[in-house]
Amino acid sequence: MGSLELHHGPVENNCDPPMANPLDPEEFRRQGHIMIDFIADYYKNIEKYPVLSQVQPGYLKKRLPESAPYNPEPIETILQDVRDHIVPGITHWQSPSYFGYFPSSGSIAGFLGEMLSTGFNVVGFNWMSSPAATELESIVMDWLGNMLQLPKSFLFSGNGGGVLQGTTCEAIVCTMAAARDEMLSRIGKDNIGRLVVYGSDQTHSALKKASQIVGIHPNNFRAINTTQSTNFALSPELLRSTICSDIEKGLVPLFLCATMGTTATTSVDPLGGLCDVAKDYCIWVHVDAAYAGSVCICPEFQHFIEGVEGANSFSFNAHKWFFTTLDCCCLWVKNPTALIDSLSTNPEFLRNKASDSKQVVDYKDWQIALSRRFRALKLWLVLRSYGVDNLRNFLRSHVKMAEVFERLVRENKWFEVVVPRNFAMVCFRISPSAITEAPGDDDGSTAMINEVNCKLLEAINASGDVYMTHAVVGGMCVLRCAIGATLTEEKHIHRAWKVVQDHADAILSTYQ
Repeated sequence: MGSLELHHGPVENNCDPPMANPLDPEEFRRQGHIMIDFIADYYKNIEKYPVLSQVQPGYLKKRLPESAPYNPEPIETILQDVRDHIVPGITHWQSPSYFGYFPSSGSIAGFLGEMLSTGFNVVGFNWMSSPAATELESIVMDWLGNMLQLPKSFLFSGNGGGVLQGTTCEAIVCTMAAARDEMLSRIGKDNIGRLVVYGSDQTHSALKKASQIVGIHPNNFRAINTTQSTNFALSPELLRSTICSDIEKGLVPLFLCATMGTTATTSVDPLGGLCDVAKDYCIWVHVDAAYAGSVCICPEFQHFIEGVEGANSFSFNAHKWFFTTLDCCCLWVKNPTALIDSLSTNPEFLRNKASDSKQVVDYKDWQIALSRRFRALKLWLVLRSYGVDNLRNFLRSHVKMAEVFERLVRENKWFEVVVPRNFAMVCFRISPSAITEAPGDDDGSTAMINEVNCKLLEAINASGDVYMTHAVVGGMCVLRCAIGATLTEEKHIHRAWKVVQDHADAILSTYQ
């Protein structure tokens, strides 16, 4: 196990020199340079690693000692173990050949903003605890809201406001809790068992988790079916009929999550129509644009959120496709008071004149936890370092690469694009016509087609050359090529398509 094995067993030594201060500036400077070099070299060599980690469960326990070292170890030794033991167990989300799930795009500005935030290490739960942390967040959220052309009612410059959460799940939990408490204040707390939450069968699982957390009865969670004929978008007509059925049963409609860019296929729910239905029944509408919201800073994509003025809250994840490191979920609400009333606590030890004056924002009352990080710094660095024009062009370049991949798929007669591409993600599969033994549409045929596409995905990922993930929609197993890693260039798209074709040829030869 190398040098790690040398540090087992406590050995007392009362003559040890005084321990160095854990925050000694000069030692930090020295180790910081070493760490920056290590990360820079990682990115320089990232294409040498298999994109999907090839290790087996439990691999790391076999490589590391059973207990922590008794004596200090130098950073050089630790980083060598990172190279030898940690890197093999990483799936490289920043690889230019990473096309799985959704991107987690990084950038120099995002990394440095994270470093600055970590370096200050403030705990900005209220304004008094670090005024800059609160005020910068409020300013940046208005900047970004204006870039997205959100209605002024969502901004601090209107009567709303924005907050940085960790994830979409947190954003939905907070807004659903606010909606719950608003409704229960009208109908009585004993009626929580009557509240109903709505989404589609394509809505992210965060909605169901949030409904469980805030106390919605499991029988009152509605995942309304979608179909390929509507590109798996939620139908306002089906929503209305579902609501009417629930009201007839004595239930109370509470919360709708509409999605702009679903996880499986990046379908877009018709916000205007859904908000019109929700308005008739006083339902809180949250718009989840976790992935695709980023691209709405481009004017040509802003039509996808038309109708958002009828929603109560809107969120997207800057840590997905906006070059800002995890975690950074941007949430805007029209009525911050609803969040505050639901989530605030005011123990004596947190009381101060600024908070009592009601002249400041205390973000502890906009989120689940008390403590919070200075996330606004990294978002501020990203916006300032690249500027709106460059950010738009970065995003457009990913969309153009997705158009290239989509064209390559359509040009091959053995493949099909399953749903229209909206952004920078292509859903595709080996088509039924490629499998001579399964020409029909019966259940056996569908199972075989899905089996072939599952085998293709496994082969692609096992190669280490490319990483993609899958979805099942309308009973079809489809491959998802989600483009958005910062280092991806068009050459990687062509290379990925060649990997897909090569493995597809090998698999199809056994069926024909």
